[in-house]
Amino acid sequence: MLDQAEVARILDILGNRNRRRIIELLRQKPCFVTEISDRLMLSPKAVIEHLQLMEREEILSFRLDERRRKYYFLANDISIVVNLTRKEDSHGVLASDQAIRFRQTLATLRKLVDAREEMDESLRTIEKNIDMQIRDIVQYGRELLDTDDNEINLLIALAHCDLTVPELAELTGLPEQVLSRGLKNLTMKQFVRMDGRTFRLRGPNGTE
Repeated sequence: MLDQAEVARILDILGNRNRRRIIELLRQKPCFVTEISDRLMLSPKAVIEHLQLMEREEILSFRLDERRRKYYFLANDISIVVNLTRKEDSHGVLASDQAIRFRQTLATLRKLVDAREEMDESLRTIEKNIDMQIRDIVQYGRELLDTDDNEINLLIALAHCDLTVPELAELTGLPEQVLSRGLKNLTMKQFVRMDGRTFRLRGPNGTE
């Protein structure tokens, strides 16, 4: 049984909509960072921050696959029940207002469900397009760029957003030596540039 402070901390965590979305996704199956990022359309950097916070609170845990990528899963599921009880007034006005609000709520639910179905269809299309682009990157990287799979994984990660070395290590699971060598090669090949502590992709023509 959680004490009051622990309950308050959990409620603070669940107060963030994206953390709730991550939890719902992980209820379906374990996922790695880029999969969560693509499915929920969040930046990998934001996903990493949410995952690390929930890992510290022992809501999530992870296991490493053969490529040393972290697959996150729910270590402890959360179930919260909230009951609201409203007092009736003596004239029945409140009951009438409740009926109106109840009908409005049903109508709003219908609109939200319709909107969700439309968004789900759009997301499925986007996910298919992302998968096609990643397959093309892997193919072109091997055939045209003389680049190994580690460097291709770094390019795919940086195609999501600009990342620091620790964030790239978290995202790709590459050892530090392999990561440093890959970033150095990609910088020399003018696919990547360093901006402070952050690495980012160069433009299509190798420009800034």
